[in-house]
This record gives sequence, C-alpha cells and structure tokens, in this order.
Amino acid sequence: MKKIYIKITLIVILIAIITSLPLKILIEELYLHKEKEYIVSVKTDSGTLKLDIEDYLVGVLSGEMPANFEIEALKAQAVASRTYVLSRNLKVDATTSTQVYLTDEQMKTKWGGQYEFYKAKVTEAVQETRGIAMKYNNKYISALFFASSCGKTAGSGEYFTGTQPYLVAVESSWEKETDPKFKRTSEFTFKELRSLLNVSGSINMVVKSYTDSGYVKEVSLNNKTITGRELREKLGLASSSFDLVKTSTGYKITTYGYGHGVGMSQYGAQGMALEDYDYLDILNYYYKNIDIIGIY
Repeated sequence: MKKIYIKITLIVILIAIITSLPLKILIEELYLHKEKEYIVSVKTDSGTLKLDIEDYLVGVLSGEMPANFEIEALKAQAVASRTYVLSRNLKVDATTSTQVYLTDEQMKTKWGGQYEFYKAKVTEAVQETRGIAMKYNNKYISALFFASSCGKTAGSGEYFTGTQPYLVAVESSWEKETDPKFKRTSEFTFKELRSLLNVSGSINMVVKSYTDSGYVKEVSLNNKTITGRELREKLGLASSSFDLVKTSTGYKITTYGYGHGVGMSQYGAQGMALEDYDYLDILNYYYKNIDIIGIY
C-alpha cells in the first residue's frame, strides 16, 4: 500500500508541475481519499497480534466455517465476522469467546495437502466482500452466528439477556440435510450428573417448557427450576434443543443442532447457498431489517 501511495504522490507532483496547481492542495486531496485502515487487536496465548481487518478475516473464516462450504456461505460468514469485530471496536481474542482465529501455520496443520486450495477459497470470500458490513440504526450489529439450528433459530432474548430487533427467530430447516451431526445423543450416569449438576441423592429431570422457537426454556431438576441454557452449559450439550429420557443408569439426552441458536446458522447458510441464494440473501434472511454498507 505504501509503494502505491509513493507512486501516486509522484504522479501528483508531476500534475502540479504541468497544471501549475498548488502542490499542497493536490497532496491534501490525495490523502483525503486515502482508504481508512482498520487494525484488529487479537489476543492470543503468545501475545497480542495487530492485523489488518481483511487479513484477520482470512484466519477467522479458516477457524469458524468449514472451508468446503459453498462460496456464498463463506462470503456471508465473512460479512458477519467483519461486522462482529467492528461492533467490538476491533478488539477480540482467538477463541470461541469472540471469534476463532487461525494463523497460517494452524491452517496448514488443519488442511494439510489441501492448504493452498482452501486458503485461496477463504481469501476469495473475504476479498469479494471487502469492506462490507451490517448496521442497524447506524450502528454495527452484534452479528451473532452459530453452527446449526434445531429447525428454527432463536430470538436473542430466548438465550441471552436482552433483545435485539434484528436477531429474531426464523425458520431454518436446511440443517437437517446439511449438518451430518444434526442429531446427537449423549448418555450420563447418575454419578456423572450428580457431579456435573452439583446435586446429591436421586436425580429427576423433566422439561417444563419450551421457547417459541422450540428450544428448552425450563427444566425441573429435583423440583428446582433451571433454564435450558444452564443445563446445556453444565452438561456440555451441543444445543439447548434436547429431549430427556431417564434410564436405569442415568439419562439419555438427544440434542438437535449445535450452538446457542441466535443469528446466522452456518449450516443453514450452506443450505441456502446450495439452493443458489447469494450471500446478501443469506444475510438479509438471518439478520432482519439491517443495512448492508461499505466501510471504506
């Protein structure tokens, strides 16, 4: 970038000589239109990285979405991830607490012999959406995303505290076909449950209620009410959409989808892309009434 501006500056000087226009005015005009830089601070175990936002996003796509997904799904993820980091004032870590980020060496380890192909593919998704982000009421949205819904996404208030008007529940049935692990079953012994749930004696769990989107809202645990989210997090379940079946040794729990369920479903985005929807269609489907803008 610096080399480009040195060349342009030399051209401006030449124009000033030819046209007799004041050099100071031309230089000010040049830098007035200089592309703004967005530098992301990424906290890692080995220190903080300072990365241009577009370079950072290549590492994020590599960590957050399967690189064998359709390019339109990857482009939707690029815009969601760009918006997400902008909404956090360009300060994140490299984990699921914010967004997973992979270094080039980690990409090589993950992809092996397919490294060059997949690196080029995720780079293409970032470059083709360069500078595109989402806003609501002129503010960057909290562009939440997750792996796979239970057949419908959740409104923000169904899982998190507080609500956002652009994070509402939508039908999302593609995951049943696109997510190979849409349905997962785990078994817990009574001993394991006593330890994980910090209870003693016998254990009796019953689903009391569901949210409008079909996720578990409340569970009765030994006559005490806990949320579906609490049970999911205590037991490490794939999602808060689940069925409970008591057995002679403990409980069998079957979950549907993966993640918190709020925002864009990645496997849903893949399903839409397979049906020839483009990334703008995908974003406008999962994030409601948003403005899609350019940041440069």
